[in-house]
Amino acid sequence: MTLNDIRSRLIALKDEKYGDFSHKTIPTVERKRMIGVRTPLLRALAGELAGDDAKEAFLKDLPHTYFEEYQLHAFVIALEKDIDKCLESVEAFLPFIDNWATCDQLNPKVFSKHHDRLLPCILRWTASENTYTRRFGIKMLMDHFLDEDFDAAYPQLVADVHSDEYYINMMCAWYFATALAKQYERVLPYITERRLDTAVHKKTIQKAVESYRMTEEQKQFLKGYR
Repeated sequence: MTLNDIRSRLIALKDEKYGDFSHKTIPTVERKRMIGVRTPLLRALAGELAGDDAKEAFLKDLPHTYFEEYQLHAFVIALEKDIDKCLESVEAFLPFIDNWATCDQLNPKVFSKHHDRLLPCILRWTASENTYTRRFGIKMLMDHFLDEDFDAAYPQLVADVHSDEYYINMMCAWYFATALAKQYERVLPYITERRLDTAVHKKTIQKAVESYRMTEEQKQFLKGYR
């Protein structure tokens, strides 16, 4: 499979209406850069590409032209089983991500087995000036460090993120809403003591109240701090 073959495969999977829908949900990407390929089809192609000789050339072919090429890139990285190769690919890819969807769907499976290697990277990513690198760092902290590896320093790390960027603030709110569901007592003071930026505080409560993981009692309590 060549790079031209990969693009041809993507174009052959085009769904114009789905492309229109995607553009409405991902407005930071120009419509002309969206082919319109559904996620299951992209994941299937990523599975093929992960075992193909063209994989390395594709991962190095940055920047891409189409949104779906970025999505495919993220899905291929997610299948990498070697932590060193995976981190190298992630680091090379992050500066080129320009939308929330690619950022949020970059979710390497191997990270769950290497929290010791992941944490130093998260600390660096969350301090980045790049919107989507920072968003990615916060998401990785949410995905991997709210259960048995939770530490009280981690929510403070997110609370210390102050930004005017919508997509960063929304991720901070998503982090705290998830943290409330998993570490309620330990995270609750961030709400009751109003330690978060106003936009993050309000959106956190909204997301928590909408969550099926919160009890009705918890939701009613949180509503009092809107």
